[in-house]
Amino acid sequence: MIKCYNFDIVCQEIPDQITLALNISGCPIHCVGCHSPWLWRDEGVPLDENFLSLLIDKYSSGITCVCFMGGDQAPEQVDVLASYIRKKFPHLKTAWYSGRDEISSAINISNFDFIKVGPYIAEKGGLRSPETNQVFYVVKAGGALTRYQFTPKNSF
Repeated sequence: MIKCYNFDIVCQEIPDQITLALNISGCPIHCVGCHSPWLWRDEGVPLDENFLSLLIDKYSSGITCVCFMGGDQAPEQVDVLASYIRKKFPHLKTAWYSGRDEISSAINISNFDFIKVGPYIAEKGGLRSPETNQVFYVVKAGGALTRYQFTPKNSF
């Protein structure tokens, strides 16, 4: 069972979205220079449909997206929760930030509107860096992926 260490309402993770960002603990990636090394530990509240519904109901008037920040130890569980959001809260977009180099074959890409892949490598920088190894995808109808290019104009 994946666990939610904490959450926040953010405006900088997903372009043009007000996002409920769920920080998932138990990260197996352990990137050098990680900004959240406490997420390596397996701590927090079990992240299930009930907990997710409570959060979404509480913040639904102010959010447009739910983003799973991590969950690489159990991508199939992230996928189940994204599918649940699609069915129960169809007005919300879904996103997943994975530290893996590739999108997991354990998920249905169509359950997401946005997917970020790639571990953090300090010398390459994050998504806003032109040197980054990380890739941010917008998921189109049918699961087609379009790479989102961050520029000074469209950066958050």
